[in-house]
Amino acid sequence: MTAKLMDGKKVAQTIREDVKRRVDQLAASGVKPGLAVILVGDDPASRTYVNSKKRTCEKLGMRSDLIEYPETVTESELLSAVHRLNGDPGIHGILVQLPLPRQIDETAIINAIRPEKDVDGFHPINAGRLLTGGEGFIPCTPNGIMKLLEFYGIGVEGKNAVVIGRSNIVGKPAGLLLLRKNATVTFCHSRTENLQEITRQADIIIAAAGRPGMLRGDDIKEGAVVIDVGINRKPDGKLTGDAAFDELEPKASFITPVPGGVGPMTIAMLMANTVRSAENSLLKDKQAETM
Repeated sequence: MTAKLMDGKKVAQTIREDVKRRVDQLAASGVKPGLAVILVGDDPASRTYVNSKKRTCEKLGMRSDLIEYPETVTESELLSAVHRLNGDPGIHGILVQLPLPRQIDETAIINAIRPEKDVDGFHPINAGRLLTGGEGFIPCTPNGIMKLLEFYGIGVEGKNAVVIGRSNIVGKPAGLLLLRKNATVTFCHSRTENLQEITRQADIIIAAAGRPGMLRGDDIKEGAVVIDVGINRKPDGKLTGDAAFDELEPKASFITPVPGGVGPMTIAMLMANTVRSAENSLLKDKQAETM
């Protein structure tokens, strides 16, 4: 068996096409979806990611604002920027690029973003809606994973799914989304004992631990689906995931490459969330006019 590659670039393109169609529809009503990104410092990886978001926005006909601050920015300065963007009717999505410097309380900054503009899906209200099955913004990477599974016709209901990683950004929401689709979900992490025994029982494995090559060929059963969320840079500068691709490809049924797997989906889902926020805002305005 040789695993079928889950091409994130291809699937992301289909999402961007749908987003572009919706952007054009909003334009007919005089609305241009706007995404504001706050970048602190000059971390090369963060800047590359932010620039990619900006280019994608512009290609889709969306407004893209980049607000930059030095590493020495104060928490009050960042909070002021968030409050200003909260009140800007032309901005429908606010994203603060993480991580932030030590002097900044990340939770305070995230909590300051209005939930209806929290297109990253990190605000406690959106997290609570995800937990309880309500409507809210879903974190982009986990949502992208679900879209990949859907695109490739991979059934989730009744399957044993293992999520390696428990972050609020990927691991926890990914597990909740799988649970929504009636999978049986097991969370694993750095303190998990007998990890290999657990992963060998899994039909679907999401590797999101941030440890290069931690999932090996002997760790999965024949025909498992492997979703590799890890993005790690090797000494030679090349990117690698959390899964040992060469060992897993002959054994898995489906596998995501790194790069080109989950990564493109994250930005595509961010665009989709921003457009959805703009649509919600337009609907709210129309409802207010009829009252």
